Amino acid sequence: MSSGRGLAYQIVPVTAFEQNCSVIWCENTKKAAVVDPGGDLDRVLAVINERGLTLDKILLTHCHIDHAGATADLAEQGNVPIVGPQKEEQFWIDMLPQQSMMFGFPAAKQFTPDQWLEQGDTVQLGDQYLEVRHCPGHTPGHVVFIHHPSKLAIVGDVLFNGSIGRTDFPKGDMQTLVNSIHQQLWSLDDDYEFIAGHGPNSTIGYERKNNPFVSDHRG
Repeated sequence: MSSGRGLAYQIVPVTAFEQNCSVIWCENTKKAAVVDPGGDLDRVLAVINERGLTLDKILLTHCHIDHAGATADLAEQGNVPIVGPQKEEQFWIDMLPQQSMMFGFPAAKQFTPDQWLEQGDTVQLGDQYLEVRHCPGHTPGHVVFIHHPSKLAIVGDVLFNGSIGRTDFPKGDMQTLVNSIHQQLWSLDDDYEFIAGHGPNSTIGYERKNNPFVSDHRG
């Protein structure tokens, strides 16, 4: 678990893809959001129960199966709204049943988010606020969530420690992804930490300097 300036989080790796589902919560109100519930809901709900949290909403960065496969089930169980991603992601939501068969996941239900998000939107969680930025390229409707007081970003599969998201899926595009990183993430200060969709956390500054795909110093 990590916390700072009103927001705390715990990463819960889920599915065979080891996707970094995140439980984030307002430390004052104990209202929580689950970001990218790809599966293994028992493990995710255990964190909420153990920490005495109240599930308030589901946030989605994008809708590949390992990030969104258990969304409908969690929304139904918790009676909470689904917020995000951006509306271009309907393509991948419609494909969830097919994705689950293709990758050997439990059957995933289609759903309609209660709220689509757009560039510059704000999501409230208790007393805390997250800025939304639209970062297409890995998928067309991908968004990232930024908590400025603690300098934390949740970036899904846009940027990783030492890598970037794949762009060989339908509606993926390498140049669009690189542009998203340069325009939406490089504008953050170097000391912003980010939770990636897979693998360890990193910082904007480290990736800006060292990431071979998008660093300012690549050859």
